[in-house]
Amino acid sequence: MDVKKVAVIGAGNIGTQFGCLCAEKGYSTTMISSGDYGREVLLETVDERDRVTHAGKVNFSSDYGVLTECDVVFVTHPSFMFAELGKRLKDVLRPGTYLCVLPGTGGAEFFFRDCIKKGVVLCGLQRVPGVARLVEKGKRVRVSGLRDTLCLASIPAREAEIFAPFLSDLVGIRCETLPQYLCVTMTPSNPILHTTRLRTMFFDYEPGRKYDKNPLFYGEWTDRSSALLLLCDAEHQTLLRRMSGLDLSSVRSLVEHYDKSDTPEKMTKKLRSISSLHGISSPMIQTSDGWTPDFGSRYFSADFPYGLAIIEEFAKVVGVASPNITETMDWYCAVTGKGRTFFLKDFGITSLADVYDYYQ
Repeated sequence: MDVKKVAVIGAGNIGTQFGCLCAEKGYSTTMISSGDYGREVLLETVDERDRVTHAGKVNFSSDYGVLTECDVVFVTHPSFMFAELGKRLKDVLRPGTYLCVLPGTGGAEFFFRDCIKKGVVLCGLQRVPGVARLVEKGKRVRVSGLRDTLCLASIPAREAEIFAPFLSDLVGIRCETLPQYLCVTMTPSNPILHTTRLRTMFFDYEPGRKYDKNPLFYGEWTDRSSALLLLCDAEHQTLLRRMSGLDLSSVRSLVEHYDKSDTPEKMTKKLRSISSLHGISSPMIQTSDGWTPDFGSRYFSADFPYGLAIIEEFAKVVGVASPNITETMDWYCAVTGKGRTFFLKDFGITSLADVYDYYQ
């Protein structure tokens, strides 16, 4: 690939990490952000001991018009922003631009479909390279728990083979390609991992309820959360088998992903043992008299309506029973007062045959 100019949409955890990597590689790099951090800003990534691992200078801008000149555009916004972002990008991206979503779940192939029709190449990772946490916005991000392998899909599918070497060189991690984009969309990571934990953590929530503490999300994971995770994971695997006309073998179950943790006790022990995740707190807001769930966090606003809801929709369309997934979505709707907003019929998908047509 001949890449000269790169843009990163979003200056949060992942955005700062990728902006730094792109600039260090010598690409002219623009960060699209509402924050006014200026031009020629030095970004740094650091490890767990605050040692600088990567550094590079980027330009910050709020002008989406600069994307017209870019060869690669990374999207790091949460999935609930995809619909509006898709409308904006279709007017500025030129045909042949690589639009890479990090991670690529959340219905990216639906919300960026006008960009795809225009000739933009959509790419998406099953999972992000590691755990990134901002140290100082617009300056520094801490990165830990880097993966050994990344998995990438694209539309058109053949473009993944072209983009994978570029991405591998950029991140320093081997990048494998997937047969079609549904392998990314069906990845059960946050859509099942986060949602089942939240439902079991706040199962007794009602308006006005306050909690005594903010527990560690992974470090204090419970067997109750693991039990629901395993039930939803099993329903998800049944759904994948139902769509046998597509090669979805690369979509690993959470049981397999977490070292064959096939009982609640094993899953809890495994999730509590991951050092890069251990210190992450739960999405809660502290008040004068306790803690309350933060329904505005990505864990709620993205992982339910644009994560688990998409899996639920595919199950409905192809005729697979998913009672635990549905009950978890019902719980989300009840505690937030929000209804379901994602429907495959809006994109012309009402049957298994339609699913095959859409992705083949």
